[in-house]
Amino acid sequence: VTVILIAALFALPGGYVAWRAAGGSESPLALLGSRQTLDPLWRTVQLAALVSVSTALLGTGLAWLTTRTDLPLRRLWRVVVPLPLVYPSFVGAAAFISGLTPGGVVHDLAGVFGIELTIRLHGLVGSWLVLTLFTYPYVYLPVAARLTTLSTAFEENARLLGDGPRRVFLRVVLPQVGPSIAAGSLLVFLYTLSDFGAVHLMRFETLTQTIFRTRLFDRDRSFALALLLLVLALLVVAAERTVARSGTRRGARVGAIGDRRSLVVPLGRWKAACTTATAVVVGLALVAPAVSLADWGLFGWFRSRRGDAGLRLDWDDVVAPTWNTIWVSTVTAVVAVAVVLPVAYLLARHRSRVGGVVNAVVVAGFAIPGLVVALSMVFWTLHASPFEFLIGSMPVLVFAYVVHFGAQAVRTTQVAVEAVPLRMEDAARLLGAGRLRRLATVELPLMAPGLAAGAGLVMLSTMKELPATLLASPIGFQTLATQIWNTYEALFLPEMAVLALILLAISATMTWLLVIRRSEHLR
Repeated sequence: VTVILIAALFALPGGYVAWRAAGGSESPLALLGSRQTLDPLWRTVQLAALVSVSTALLGTGLAWLTTRTDLPLRRLWRVVVPLPLVYPSFVGAAAFISGLTPGGVVHDLAGVFGIELTIRLHGLVGSWLVLTLFTYPYVYLPVAARLTTLSTAFEENARLLGDGPRRVFLRVVLPQVGPSIAAGSLLVFLYTLSDFGAVHLMRFETLTQTIFRTRLFDRDRSFALALLLLVLALLVVAAERTVARSGTRRGARVGAIGDRRSLVVPLGRWKAACTTATAVVVGLALVAPAVSLADWGLFGWFRSRRGDAGLRLDWDDVVAPTWNTIWVSTVTAVVAVAVVLPVAYLLARHRSRVGGVVNAVVVAGFAIPGLVVALSMVFWTLHASPFEFLIGSMPVLVFAYVVHFGAQAVRTTQVAVEAVPLRMEDAARLLGAGRLRRLATVELPLMAPGLAAGAGLVMLSTMKELPATLLASPIGFQTLATQIWNTYEALFLPEMAVLALILLAISATMTWLLVIRRSEHLR
């Protein structure tokens, strides 16, 4: 009964969107014939496909270079290559745009050499570049982890038969890492579908932009478009699951775990080029945005020191959104783990069709863009009279976060439950311990590391979430993400830079502790 209730809660936003779209004056099917719908729909699919393909190529290439070749400083590259995960896409986009504007570090540096810089990042190219640079780690991490655990037997046999490194990679390695590439590319596709901040700053109107713009004056159209976006996301997830299952049946996972020894491919005359290419990617995705933000922050600080109009930030402007970010993400993480724990327990201890269906519903919540989740919850509270007291309240915001990010905690929580030996539960039961006492004294202490990891992933995602926070947060409630957004929109670039650097510092610490340090490819 508990897990069915949990599934119903996770299905609520999607179900409400479908109900409102079906009862509105705008039919989703009729909208498909409208140019006003087809254009943003085409742009959304085009951008998501381009970013998915480019991140698959970039992430896989970097994973192979840092795990299977004699690339100089391989261990260092393994640490820094996935670090662009710390950037929310809208922060990265703001850093690139501000760096190219007059007063930005790139623009001013070009002026020193007498170059009049006219480059402007916008539209499809700008959106594609920014999203590619800040999402390729979603492909890199699973592929690099997979490459470090592959058995080398098949590769050695292929080499003995006369195959060169390129042929071995294409015929032996690539089919085995294919599921990891597909899984990472799926995350990138869903991320791009739901992205709001980066495409807005790049002036590239996708479905999320249209939904956000029409939510107040044309609600029926907004819900119809939200349903289209929801269906598109779920279709992509279903297609990926089908491909993954067929790959498993064909034996794509054969030889998944081998010895820890991996074959090292000598780069030879390509070593310098590969090292340069890796450095360029890291420079663009990690160093350049940080330098741009630091430059604007220092610019404002120096102006303040000289008595000019500098930083318009006081202590409360920094402390309040920082504290709000930390506490709301912590509450969301705790609630998310508590909510998905019964689902994880069912999956680990009582495998059944019901458990599979509930798990699918929870995972589908992650596929629903945060903008759609927040939109549905805001209007649901407005029209559901028993719940009108929740309008503009923190429970609505936390609920939207949990539905959108709860799936990130399911797998780690399931592993945590499986880490508790059944014999210990049986022994505690024989000694007369009740269910709650067994949970508190036996199970939770053993599950704590896994639960903390799942909570950390949810917390990290919540800190960086923008559209759901903009739509569902109470009046006057500001997180670092929304404060960064508002200061950038008001063209207070030094203030934006300072707040962004604070968010990046928190995000980088958590990304290292919870994602990169635990990754298989570093072992």
